[in-house]
Amino acid sequence: MEDQGRVEKLLEEILDVQREQLEQYKNVTKRSLELQQVAVGRQEQIGKIYRIALIVSAVVVAGIIGLVFYLLQYLPTRYR
Repeated sequence: MEDQGRVEKLLEEILDVQREQLEQYKNVTKRSLELQQVAVGRQEQIGKIYRIALIVSAVVVAGIIGLVFYLLQYLPTRYR
């Protein structure tokens, strides 16, 4: 009978360790998902900023090109 009690105690200890491991796994998984959600949010923000910067840059470049053509068209002929 004593062996039976030792086996039961050992099985209970194994079960307790498995429960602890499962709880830790759940916590790690939850934290990992939270970090992934934060990363996705930041990527979306960066994408918006990138698009805005791209549009502003395109407008500035178009303005500079327009200014160059304007100046070339209206420069006095003595400077050409």
